[in-house]
Amino acid sequence: MSISALLVDDEEHNLTNLKLLLQQYSPQVSVCGMATNAELARTMIINHQPELLFLDIQMPGETGFDLLRSLPNPNFEVIFVTAYDQYALQAMRFAAVDYLLKPVNINELQLAVGRAIRQRDLKQGHQQLKNLINLISNQSGKEGQRIALSTLKETRFVKINDILRCESSNNYTTFYLTDGDVLLVSKPIYEYEELLKDFGFIRCHQSHLVNNGFIKSWKKDHGDFLLLTNGTEVPVSRGKREQVKALLRIQ
Repeated sequence: MSISALLVDDEEHNLTNLKLLLQQYSPQVSVCGMATNAELARTMIINHQPELLFLDIQMPGETGFDLLRSLPNPNFEVIFVTAYDQYALQAMRFAAVDYLLKPVNINELQLAVGRAIRQRDLKQGHQQLKNLINLISNQSGKEGQRIALSTLKETRFVKINDILRCESSNNYTTFYLTDGDVLLVSKPIYEYEELLKDFGFIRCHQSHLVNNGFIKSWKKDHGDFLLLTNGTEVPVSRGKREQVKALLRIQ
């Protein structure tokens, strides 16, 4: 199944290289145009109505994020193609949108294209894009900020302060929410530790990440445990004990 795509990058050799990679390794992508700046891209989006945007973030003048913010109702999938940028990566991981780091890895390109086609068919990706635009526009602030959690059946957008705790099982992470819902996500817990550490989450054990806002007490009964407000006891490992005590300001 084919998908039409617009390529946006301020460097022409990057556009040419990406187009050649797509022709050779992802022939289901039909390139309908290439743009070297946000203004031209905006016009081409209106004229060509692409289903997929390969979008560079750092461009002179308007950035890729500026371009997205300027569109009243973006109705296409986006794969960001960017050099390393911690802020941008953080936002994209929160929104669970796809990105490729330069130089582009062929296998990652093929996987991203496959996901974009599935998202188009499921019509789920647009909400992820809206979530990303909210993040980069600082519209929600930390209290209302949401994270996209992709399960086998859906992508859920969950307020961070509605997450009680996370529990690891190999390369999967289970999210326990305040309303009793349980979500299994196929990503390792260390990725979420990195994303949530600035929101009061504490890694108290190799397998456990806890929202500090729901810690009721520290129990010392045949080991160390954090008692949460819903009655759950979460173990504190020996290796994490002093670090957790410092974060909780326990003497």
